[in-house]
Amino acid sequence: MSILSYAQKIGQALMVPVAVLPAAAVLMGIGYWLDPDGWGANSQLAALLIKSGAAIIDNMGLLFAVGVAFGLSKDKHGSAALSGLVGYYVVTTLLAPGGVAQLQHLDPSQVPAAFGKINNQFIGILIGVLSAELYNRFYQVELPKALSFFSGKRLVPIVVSFAMIALSFILLYVWPYIFNALVSFGESIKDLGAVGAGIYGFFNRLLIPVGLHHALNSVFWFDVAGINDIPNFLGGAKSIAEGTATVGVTGMYQAGFFPVMMFGLPGAALAIYQCAKPSQKVKVASIMLAGAFASFFTGITEPLEFSFMFVAPILYVLHALLTGISVFIAASMHWIAGFGFSAGLVDMVLSSRNPLAVDWYMLLVQGLVFFTIYYIVFRFAIQAFNLKTIGRTEEAEEPKEEQSEHNHSREERAVKFIDALGGADNLKTVDACITRLRLTLADRSKIDEAQLKSLGSKGNVKLGNDGLQVILGPEAEFVAEAIKVQLK
Repeated sequence: MSILSYAQKIGQALMVPVAVLPAAAVLMGIGYWLDPDGWGANSQLAALLIKSGAAIIDNMGLLFAVGVAFGLSKDKHGSAALSGLVGYYVVTTLLAPGGVAQLQHLDPSQVPAAFGKINNQFIGILIGVLSAELYNRFYQVELPKALSFFSGKRLVPIVVSFAMIALSFILLYVWPYIFNALVSFGESIKDLGAVGAGIYGFFNRLLIPVGLHHALNSVFWFDVAGINDIPNFLGGAKSIAEGTATVGVTGMYQAGFFPVMMFGLPGAALAIYQCAKPSQKVKVASIMLAGAFASFFTGITEPLEFSFMFVAPILYVLHALLTGISVFIAASMHWIAGFGFSAGLVDMVLSSRNPLAVDWYMLLVQGLVFFTIYYIVFRFAIQAFNLKTIGRTEEAEEPKEEQSEHNHSREERAVKFIDALGGADNLKTVDACITRLRLTLADRSKIDEAQLKSLGSKGNVKLGNDGLQVILGPEAEFVAEAIKVQLK
């Protein structure tokens, strides 16, 4: 498997722990709505909700270790998650400042500051990846009869615990250098202020096609390099009191996404619809309306982005550039709102009473401007360069089969997906994230892209020699599970 294919598998696994963030956002957002002044001090219910959300946010490193180990395991078994948990506790206990002081015979005050940050997402991801690899290697191993109780899945946590001791010994010497390098990278962008936020926003979108934007997000959104934008924002009053958040600054890597996802992309959808041929406008309207609603309400943008990402790459580069500009403007003006999932209406409403939200309503004004900009830029580019966006091809109508595929049961569609992907023997691995089927194939030349399109694919991303991502939207996970059932 190529490095790129493996990296996208890790990106997929990262979605397991990231998927719990909306729960934290909802709990804390409602808590702040109930008690916007006391932040829990004046309402027991608000305190309960805010503390419950903080329980998720404060343990993201642990969630990453467990979630990634589970997500990368071959059979998605709970034993893999348990192995990630064991590995995380071994490493973070041994490398806690007190443990390091004892191991290196140091005074606690002499322990490098890096070990005070050992409970972070980077370490969680590393432990999750190693735990998953050890699980995939040992979960079917049979020991001699005298030790048979410890065979298979019971063996893995034991192997992981010893492996993590070795990892801890290595990290004891290299973690300070890794940590300082990550901090230097984060600070080099952070020191650029609003410009750095804009650069981040640009590359966040640019990496979407290969699914590697999660790696970049972890530096700015979580506590890998000390920025920790999302948890600090969701922490609200607690973050302010602890000095980990600054009003008008915390949230700068999130705020500028709201105008793009809630308004900009729907403006692009309108332009694509109006540029479609009259004979295809009904079809295009249904696709664009569904994508625009998902983008506005939930912040899920891939159904829209993949409708023009490959057929008109220039539009996608313009989209990435406009996203960077939006993030830059919001950061420059200190218009701040944050999210626990994505920059849609739900997160906008939930964050509006967070004490770290600053002039959040101005993001709506900025959004209206970006709706106009996206509409003008997309419509001009499509017409000026005669871009073949959806509804502008020579095909006057969809095949009848394409129109009726979604009327089939999930089991019937799974069988058709297997056929379109070259048959059961061609499928080496089948997984999914929020919007994509993530596949490893024996022979990628066997896939039928026309049939995949008829089954609802909005785009196919080919990675390495055997990797394939099929963009389906929020139904991807259900389709993947149905395919797995059929393969069994």
